[in-house]
Amino acid sequence: MEPLKHECGVAMIRLLKPLSYYEQKYGTQQYGLNKLYLLMEKQHNRGQEGAGIACVKLSANPGEDYMFRERAVGTTAITEVFNAIHEKAEQDDFRAELYMGHLRYSTTGKSGIDYIHPFLRRNNWRAKNLALCGNFNLTNVDEVFEQIVSEGQHPRKYADTHIMLEQLGHRLDREVERVYNINKEKGLRGVQLTQAIEEQVDMANVLRTASPTWDGGYVMCGLTGSGESFALRDPWGIRSAFWYQDDEIIVLASERPVIQTVLNVPIESIHELQPGQAIFTNKAGAMRLEQINLPKEKRACVFERIYFSRGSDMDIYRERKEMGRLLVDQILPAIDHDIEHTVFSYIPNTAEAAYYGLLEGMDEYLNKVKIEKLSSLFSPLSDKADSSSPSTSLYKILSMRIRSEKVAIKDIKLRTFIAEGNSRNDLAAHVYDVTYGSLQPYVDNLVIIDDSIVRGTTLRQSIIRILDRLHPKKTIIVSSSPQIRYPDYYGIDMSSMDQFIAFKAAIALLEERGMANVVREVYESLSDDNLPEGENPIKRIYAPFTDKEISAKIAELLTPPDVETKVELIFQTIEGLRKACPQHAGDWYFTGNYPTPGGLRMLKRAFADYYESKL
Repeated sequence: MEPLKHECGVAMIRLLKPLSYYEQKYGTQQYGLNKLYLLMEKQHNRGQEGAGIACVKLSANPGEDYMFRERAVGTTAITEVFNAIHEKAEQDDFRAELYMGHLRYSTTGKSGIDYIHPFLRRNNWRAKNLALCGNFNLTNVDEVFEQIVSEGQHPRKYADTHIMLEQLGHRLDREVERVYNINKEKGLRGVQLTQAIEEQVDMANVLRTASPTWDGGYVMCGLTGSGESFALRDPWGIRSAFWYQDDEIIVLASERPVIQTVLNVPIESIHELQPGQAIFTNKAGAMRLEQINLPKEKRACVFERIYFSRGSDMDIYRERKEMGRLLVDQILPAIDHDIEHTVFSYIPNTAEAAYYGLLEGMDEYLNKVKIEKLSSLFSPLSDKADSSSPSTSLYKILSMRIRSEKVAIKDIKLRTFIAEGNSRNDLAAHVYDVTYGSLQPYVDNLVIIDDSIVRGTTLRQSIIRILDRLHPKKTIIVSSSPQIRYPDYYGIDMSSMDQFIAFKAAIALLEERGMANVVREVYESLSDDNLPEGENPIKRIYAPFTDKEISAKIAELLTPPDVETKVELIFQTIEGLRKACPQHAGDWYFTGNYPTPGGLRMLKRAFADYYESKL
């Protein structure tokens, strides 16, 4: 598949002992910094456009800085950030107790160092300093912007993270002032007053007053200059976060297995941050969990399970295998149950776990076939058609195998910028290579599994053509996820309608069958105020057709005219996906059932943009 871009990963660390403790036990005061590096590197899959870290030193004296940041752009940003820290003469700046790291994958098209998290908001009062980063995408940035402007603020940039930094910074200022007034009335002054503010400021109050306006999926993380940290998950549980605590350290990350690996701790000791919940640590290192927003119906992003999260997570690995196993019943009719003349393979690398599940499912089917043949062979009532001896027939039955080969190879990362037009397309066609001789030409079927098919560009330009060189009798391309029909607005880079091959197939079918008026009617219905709340009118584009009809049209659109082999596409069913991933109901990409009003509103806007562009 062509890679999707996902909106980032986060990592946070709070050391609970003096730095001298880690130097004595682990031989370095950079224990926290080293763990942050590992947490970020293990989540490299979540962001390759940039990385940044921030830290807070809790023991800085007046006149000494206490909050530091380092950022870099590009696929090697993690390495660059940490190399820059170690090369600095003042690398002691990053020997701190409180760390926050961020990996960026843009879904907005905006790039450059100015858009790399964490963002800083500076102030002479330590408690008013704020560093912010997040794995998030909001659908109502316009509303948040208008709200803070109406309160008298003047954001310097119209970008979601800048706007949220200003909103949270404003609420933090108000929280500091609240604590200031309380303690001033008690007669505290000067340093005593400042210490009281730093000990009593409560980020929970900040989040409760700011976050109810947010529509979207997020894990929002922050540090204050006075030493309080927080991470807040959206009330629908769209984005993921996990945390761990012992007597030395508190850790939070976007994925569970990275904590397991980096800290070498059992899975049972790692906890999921719940929808609408926040985790806090104060200046003294006390951790607490608080429910900031009432949890909604949980709609955890299922693409975390299909594609984004590391497959080393115990549950994700099992789920991906199950997605592959559940495809067996659709594949068998496509190959006419001809196991003997079918080779199974996968498109590397993210479909590998689903491939193993598919093989297990095919083995289960083959065992049933063997049992039937053995029963027939030794049954006294059997009319044996096989003229060979029973021992020969038995050997044939026991020798039956599922044929698996590494057919497709991700060959090179092509630098297609060096060519234009047809030359560029010719280069793109060679991203993949095949293992010659891995199947018998014109005799063997080829079943090859992918994790998802979004635009189909790589299939059409490269994979289908290169597989055709093996001359399969038939090529069956299998997606372990269902047809992707709708855009995402919660952190994945697919926000326009006409990039989806499933949408293009449905439009083509409407035109072929004289139903093009449906597109216009859907467009006209977008402004209908009488539509039931939450109803998705774009579903009417797909309603006239079965999943198989759309799959067949997708296969037709993606098969180049010079390909000799018949190509068939099989997609996971919605029911199969839900069975494989029962705890992750965030399937709006496939069903159009958006978890928030903002997602549906942006979908309608995207369809209107599509329709109007065709006029």
